[in-house]
Amino acid sequence: MQIPTPPQSHDGSPVDDTDAQTLVSVSTTFYPGAHHLPVPDDIVLLSSDNVFFYVHSHILIASSDNGFRGRLPLPVLSPKDRDPVVSLPENSTVLNIILHTVYDMPCAHYSPSFPTLVSAVNRLPVYGIPPKSRIAPSTPLYSVLLSYAPLYPIELYALAASHDLFDLAVATSSHLLAFPLSTITDDMAEKIGPVYLKRLFFLHFGRSDALKRVLLPPPNPHAPTTTCDFTEQKRLTRAWALASAYLAWDARPDLSTSSMESALRPLAEHLTCEHCQQSLRDRIKNLVVQWSIVKVGAITLSLLVFLLISFSAENDLIYPPFAHAL
Repeated sequence: MQIPTPPQSHDGSPVDDTDAQTLVSVSTTFYPGAHHLPVPDDIVLLSSDNVFFYVHSHILIASSDNGFRGRLPLPVLSPKDRDPVVSLPENSTVLNIILHTVYDMPCAHYSPSFPTLVSAVNRLPVYGIPPKSRIAPSTPLYSVLLSYAPLYPIELYALAASHDLFDLAVATSSHLLAFPLSTITDDMAEKIGPVYLKRLFFLHFGRSDALKRVLLPPPNPHAPTTTCDFTEQKRLTRAWALASAYLAWDARPDLSTSSMESALRPLAEHLTCEHCQQSLRDRIKNLVVQWSIVKVGAITLSLLVFLLISFSAENDLIYPPFAHAL
């Protein structure tokens, strides 16, 4: 394939030469004379759709553990052979994200699609760039990936799991509380892998178990009065048991605190004792606080549940007593 000759780094931006009838596409970020570093660029990468990227070979070599897919370093060239061109199989959108990642530069202003980001992340190891070293909470690529968590939660979780991106998986897991686990396909399960799949299931199971645990205790009784003794207060205990059983029967990991309050606050309408009403309000408030602070990270919660189960099995103990630790 004949490749158009790119402009030299010292030539500045390319000019449309109508006489030559040659159109050269150059990256809007990695163009000649972009001055991303004090030293000039010394190599040109050509994408599969014929877009030129002017970059620094020492940056690519330092970020890669396989010589940027064995393409670098280049043999020593004569001074006249400036800006050697290296053709790569990636299209310009994917290569653009890879290079922004290498240079630790944000690429969000390009509004890359989620499939493009997935392709770029999956291609990083091909060029000897470990995703774990480039996708962390403080990096630009982590931020743009996490912005897609509300739209593609299971896909992003699978991507994080496949590259063991711990922090990204934890942050994404909060968007999977309402995800129906029964819809996970075999291909998706294979991408996620056994470890992170187990953690996702434990997230759902652990949240459901924690909900039942915080719902169980009834409102605290108050000191007997002339109009409301312990026998009278059992009405509130029975009503709470019925209402909490209703919530626990359909316990969902994503149950909102507003749904809890909507189901439990009407119990006060049937109470004539002001002390019982206050006890109910205090119990609902406490319940909301407890449910709000339950961990939603798949990694933290699932590992805790796994350790509790393992400990109880080794010591001939049953699981429920340890559920309180959640």
